[in-house]
Amino acid sequence: MPGVTTGPRVLLKHLREAMAEPIGPQERLDRIVQQIASAMSAEVCSVYVLRDDDVLELFATHGLNADAVHQSQLKVGQGLVGKIARIGRPLNVEDAFKHPAFTYLPEVGEDEFHAFLGVPMKRAGRPMGVLVVQRKATAKYPIEEVEALETAAMVLSDLVASGDLIGLTQSGKGLDLTRPISLHGTGLSRGIGIGSVVLHEPRVLVTRLFNDDAQDELRRLASAIQSLRESFDQMVDRGEMAGDGDHVDVLETLRMFAHDRGWVRRIEAAISDGLTAEAATEKVAQENRARMQRSPNAYIRERLNDFDDLARRLMRKLVGKPDGEHQITDGKFAVVASSMTAAELLDYDSDNLVGLVLEEATTSSHVVIVARALGIAVVQCDGAVARAENGDAIIVDGDDGSLHLRPVDDLAESYSERIGTLAEREARFEQLRELPNESRDGVAVDLLINAGLAIDLKQLERCGAVGIGLFRTELQFMIASKLPKLGEQEQFYREVMQAVGDKPVTFRTLDVGGDKVLPYLQTVKEENPAMGWRAIRIAIDRPGLLRVQLRALLRAAAGRTLRIKLPMVTTVAEVVEVRHLLNREIATQKRFGHTMPKEILMGSMIEVPSLLWQLDELMRVSDFVSVGTNDLFQFISASDRGNTYLANRYSSLSRPFLRVLRQIVQAAQRHNTPLHLCGEMSSQPLSAMALLAIGYRALSMPPGSVGPVKEMLRTLDVSSLSPIVRDALDDTEPMLTLREILIDYADQHGIPL
Repeated sequence: MPGVTTGPRVLLKHLREAMAEPIGPQERLDRIVQQIASAMSAEVCSVYVLRDDDVLELFATHGLNADAVHQSQLKVGQGLVGKIARIGRPLNVEDAFKHPAFTYLPEVGEDEFHAFLGVPMKRAGRPMGVLVVQRKATAKYPIEEVEALETAAMVLSDLVASGDLIGLTQSGKGLDLTRPISLHGTGLSRGIGIGSVVLHEPRVLVTRLFNDDAQDELRRLASAIQSLRESFDQMVDRGEMAGDGDHVDVLETLRMFAHDRGWVRRIEAAISDGLTAEAATEKVAQENRARMQRSPNAYIRERLNDFDDLARRLMRKLVGKPDGEHQITDGKFAVVASSMTAAELLDYDSDNLVGLVLEEATTSSHVVIVARALGIAVVQCDGAVARAENGDAIIVDGDDGSLHLRPVDDLAESYSERIGTLAEREARFEQLRELPNESRDGVAVDLLINAGLAIDLKQLERCGAVGIGLFRTELQFMIASKLPKLGEQEQFYREVMQAVGDKPVTFRTLDVGGDKVLPYLQTVKEENPAMGWRAIRIAIDRPGLLRVQLRALLRAAAGRTLRIKLPMVTTVAEVVEVRHLLNREIATQKRFGHTMPKEILMGSMIEVPSLLWQLDELMRVSDFVSVGTNDLFQFISASDRGNTYLANRYSSLSRPFLRVLRQIVQAAQRHNTPLHLCGEMSSQPLSAMALLAIGYRALSMPPGSVGPVKEMLRTLDVSSLSPIVRDALDDTEPMLTLREILIDYADQHGIPL
């Protein structure tokens, strides 16, 4: 394959000249693609520009059919070009026609070109389009050419962002960031949030790409690097990180990266090629992101956020902006992010945070779980980051999964009225708070909440739950920068128990692995981590980790009832083994004179289908059992609960799954074993109706779900619904789905859903 015939420095020189020529925008674009094709010895160079309607339009080409310009289009996600726009990183293919994402467009005339390299065009992290080169030869492009094309893409992104190209398209549609826009995604936490946009990763806009004096830019870079390093040194010395003293190890990692000479040398090389210090930093950051996203090493991918954070901090130093500008507390706001951690969410002012928009999240993502506990409306929506700017007016509708940026006055007024209606609804739930959790026919039900952080405990009294049915102990581990020590765990658990008073709280032992990664805990690479080394499996293989947690729980629960449940149990033998460890810890604590809990109950979670054939044995070795419907449903339906493509494909209200849940109820009744259920299924009034009908009498749910479920419960006649659901489950040739049957019943009996 031919290599790059012109070095990056000369290529940038030619592009700079083309940008400065007094010619029209289309002629300039045509000149640029010719320069790139020549520099890279490519037969084809094409530019696709992203429009507001998620369409990539061919704006210029050298080597393909010129008549296809402004005629040929691809949706984001369609074909190789659309795939690059969606994933936001380069795609280097030796034979485009053999790639599964390839889409043939007969009008462009690319039949004889096999080698394909495409890179995303971004400006301050916002997608602007895709730049492509192609050759007839069948071979991948070397990494040097990938980086050269990424540099050219930066220049083109600046041209697209100027707005001069909008008039060239026949549709007249460009990326207009001032007009109102509504996007539709998936609601992950109910509620409505109205406020201003806060971008979780605020953009630093590079306004000057080319340098006039490389030595001056190198001096600017050196000064900014020195300032960056000093700021880390000072924060570490003070034990601070964004106002939180619990993350010194994270700062140490960032400080180490800031002192990495290899990273700095690459920025210096880009400056020597002709870029400004800011443009060089952005270029190297994009290259790092593309390289690390391709890595099979999970640890390296985890470090990607650290490198991104480092680059943003350096960019702010270069342009004179202070760190932490996104931490706004003045007025109501909604955070918009591609993704974020639960710890990062907690850095924001929870009193004014009313909405969260994420591009990568599902209902069981931990940041969503925390947001739900805080009562924040959450929507998962692709493309939100690209269309939002800091300070934009925003409406986040977690009820229907919609997002409205820069809404018109009528829409904003309509939502304000809806918020008033929701306030009336909350007032109605407040009136139910002190009333018994009983059905209309007198069936008592324990309504409990799921929790995992100290901030969740405020919701216990507010929602009127009778206790905590699931306390996720792993969240304390996930937001810490290092493994919490025995004393830290003991203090945290004691504070939880003191906060709940006489109400029961059930602690789930550490459930990590799969999608719950602790950066300080060594893990293994797995093909299918959700079904791999996680939860109780790690605890049994690393008993020291579990014993410390059990010891902390035993000490914290002195004189109280301690309830512990084990996650991801697959065999009864695992329960027996943990019981043995627990008994050893009890004996040890007694020997050293520690006050013991007055009662110790150890339960098992039913999340793995294999337990369905061990139910009688499980009931005999467990003080109680708890059904985790999230994992149990994903394993039974073979559908990853984190996969947005499958999120609505299978229903937990299906007959097969409800038959499984009924089977568990029958086993618990045979052995008189207390039975709880936690998971998303208990949080919706409709599915909670089905659970009550088949015999569940203790449901644990997010705090915000207690009111709606209780309102449903107090209007429901369980004895009337139970035979209807029983007959429907036994029906092998049904005419209606369970969902339809339940909705019809609710409509006929005036049950609020």
